[in-house]
Amino acid sequence: MVAQTPTLPRPGATATAARRRRSGAGRQAIRLLILVAILAVVLYPLFWMLGTSFKSQEEIVNNIGLFPREFTPGNFTDGWTNFDVNFGRFFFNSALVSLLTVVGNGVSCLLAAYAFARLRFRLRGLWFAVMIGTLLLPGHVLIVPQYILFQKTGMVGAAWPYLPLVLPQFLATEAFFVFLMVQFMRGIPRELDEAAKIDGASSYGIFRHVILPLSRPALVTTAIFSFIWTWNDFFRQLVYLSDLEDYTVPVALTLFIDSTSQSAVGPMFAMSLLSLLPVFLFFIAFQRMLVEGINTSGLKG
Repeated sequence: MVAQTPTLPRPGATATAARRRRSGAGRQAIRLLILVAILAVVLYPLFWMLGTSFKSQEEIVNNIGLFPREFTPGNFTDGWTNFDVNFGRFFFNSALVSLLTVVGNGVSCLLAAYAFARLRFRLRGLWFAVMIGTLLLPGHVLIVPQYILFQKTGMVGAAWPYLPLVLPQFLATEAFFVFLMVQFMRGIPRELDEAAKIDGASSYGIFRHVILPLSRPALVTTAIFSFIWTWNDFFRQLVYLSDLEDYTVPVALTLFIDSTSQSAVGPMFAMSLLSLLPVFLFFIAFQRMLVEGINTSGLKG
């Protein structure tokens, strides 16, 4: 048996591999620096607002830096009690409207999407095209007609002032979410529907036991965007809400700066910082559910 002589790497090949490793590490470092720079640009307004919420009124004007020279934590106390109504009331109003909107969009858009995606009825394609066509209309164009409609029906200034803000969400008026769910349901194999029919399930049974569990990712996406858009909505809430105790957070924040040039910028930034927390926490909670819903498949053998 002849012993084989081990092959030694050539000096040139070793040097080439070392250069490739150094080049790869350099490109990785450049990518990391670019990502850090982009992250700094994106997060700069948030950190600036955080620092400004701890600045005094004079320092806000004179100090444009991120960090305050002298901490003023009293901005949070002043902002919370600045009006005749406690600011917590505005948080409650915003949470109530946002959560009802989430429920309304989730239920109504899911039912409408199931009809368009799974049921057979006359002129289904036409009505779906009309629904998609409403996406071309800017939301502000509909404000005046909607206001006139709600005023004629006695909903504006009613005993419950949030009715014009919440009621449309229970009527599947958000075409974007209907379209999103329709596209998601079209990706669910129809073999599952046929198997359920063989087992004796009706259209409601198919929706309850097949479509609804598998539509969890689309529902979570709808919930996230509905909550964020409603919580940050300003114009529609400004149009329909007139009493101070009914104001939501976006409308209440404008009260810190009035027409007499008397402003409380520090408390305004402090309350603006607090107003971000519900959105952040809601997104974090539902993001976990979204990942779980995507990872869970109803097609296991």
